[in-house]
Formats: sequence, structure tokens, C-alpha cells
Amino acid sequence: MSNFFDFPEKPVLAKPSEDSNWGLTIFSIVLFIGVFLLFFDHEFEFITHLVLVLIIHEFGHFIAMKWFGYKSVKMLFIPLMGAFVQGFKDKYSQKESLIVVLAGPIPGVIFGTIFFFTANYFEVPSLLNLSVLFLFLNSINLLPLDPLDGGQMVKLLAKKRRDLFLLIFAFVSSLVLIVAGFLLEVWVLTIFGFLMGVRVRNLQKNLQQRKELEDKNIVFESTYQDLSNEEYAALRSYVLENNTLLRKYITYSDNIDEAVIASHVQALLVAPVRYDVSILGKISVISVWFFATIALPMLLFLLLALDYISIDWYFKTPII
Repeated sequence: MSNFFDFPEKPVLAKPSEDSNWGLTIFSIVLFIGVFLLFFDHEFEFITHLVLVLIIHEFGHFIAMKWFGYKSVKMLFIPLMGAFVQGFKDKYSQKESLIVVLAGPIPGVIFGTIFFFTANYFEVPSLLNLSVLFLFLNSINLLPLDPLDGGQMVKLLAKKRRDLFLLIFAFVSSLVLIVAGFLLEVWVLTIFGFLMGVRVRNLQKNLQQRKELEDKNIVFESTYQDLSNEEYAALRSYVLENNTLLRKYITYSDNIDEAVIASHVQALLVAPVRYDVSILGKISVISVWFFATIALPMLLFLLLALDYISIDWYFKTPII
């Protein structure tokens, strides 16, 4: 005899590909270079340096993700915008996530510092240009703005995932990018800020959606594999209640693919995070951030201002 509290077995979803797809990465790099050359055909050295800086930065994220077992890790370049690495885990660790975030900009800052002093010692203009780009881009990337690495670090340290903090942080970051782009006349920043505004709207929807789930006592902070059949059934009902297109699909379809509904259920889930960073660990992360973003640039500026370092040779180098 069947139990009244038995629920239908949730469907098994196909696992996503775990390949890194290097072909797509190489294509995106070629496209990135091609678009830059189209607009800045006389800046070949700068474009070469920019690609090198971005590759080293993103490889830092990539290697850290691979080390910690992230799946489907991919590196992609976006013309006139930058590059990013994406990957996912079923369950996240705060400590691992912070290392992944810092693994991009910190090596870049280290390389930039080494190249700066090497270029100055041997008086190599091209290497000095490269060092400044390394330092500038990686230090800027550590600013506490979403979606920069500094912004990701703030969210991880704040232990916030679903509350109003995330929404407000993204909104403020969007405004800062728009205003900065307008004042500096860097229109890419302004456009990016407006695109962030779309993300803010999505975050607002997510916030409302997850508040409704909490009010209904429906579990959503879980992996799909860990969902019980009862929890899946509750999420399934919520999805059908709030997704008009899916309801129509079920109403008019003779052959309902339960995997389609299950994919929408999976999209509702928030991956669990283990907050495993101690107070000392947080202080260490903030110290590294402060040194790379504020202290090191100020130190280099003071060394130049007080003539402990001189780059007069750079301005005397003939332009070929």
C-alpha cells in the first residue's frame, strides 16, 4: 500500500559538459584583437600588452577554479570590454571563492611591480608601459564595485547572498560606473553601467522570488541532487504557479517532458555556501586588498615624487 506522504521521484537531469572549450577561448581572443585593431590600428603594442595582461589575470582565476574542482570552466574575451572566466560548483566554500577572486588581480599586481623596477633598471620603455598596464588594470579591478573582483570580494566577506544588500550594492556600483564613464568620457564604462542596471532589475526579481519561497517555507538553498522528492514537488508547484509559458506548455502539450520543468526548478536553486573564513583570514584578505589597491600605488607615487626612483629616461627615449 502506498504511503499518503510519498511523492513522485524527481527526474534525473543530464550533467552539463565539463570541457573547457579552448577553441571558443582562442576564437574570442582573435575576435578581441581583431576588433581592437579595427578601431586602434596604430596601437599594436598596446593591444598586445592588453591581451597579455588579461590572459595572465584570467588564467589566475582559471587555475584556481580548476584547483578547487569547479566544473565547465571557460575563459572568454569580449571585444572592447575585457575578459572573464566562468565555472560552477554544486557547493561553494567562502575560503575557496576568495582565493579564486584574488588569484586574478594579485599575480597581475606582482608582475606589474617586478616589471616596473626591471624596466626602470634596464631602461626599457616597452616593459615600463606593460608594467603600468598590469598595475593599473589589476588595481582598478580590486575596487569594491560589482561586478569587479573587488566587488565579488566584498560580497563574499559580507556573507550576503539573497538579501537587500546584494541589490543595493549592484545598484550603487551601476551608478558609479555610469557617472565615472560620463565624467571621464569613457563611454564603454557608461554603457557597462547601464547594462548593470538590467542586472539590478534581475536581482530585484530574484529577491522578491526568494522572499516568496521563504514565506512558503520552500527549500531553495540546495543542490538539485540534494533535493528530496517532497522539496522538488514544492518547488515544481511554485514554478508552475508563477510561469505562465510553462503552464501553457503543460496544458497544450500531449507529451510533457518533466526534464523541462525540472530545469526551471534547478534555476530557482541557490548553491549552498560554507562560510569557513576566520576573523584572521578576513583581516588577511582585507590587508592584501588594501596593499594592492591603495598602499602599493601610493608607495610607487611617493618613490617617484621624492626622486628615489626616476623615470626621466623614459621621456627622453626617442619615439620611433
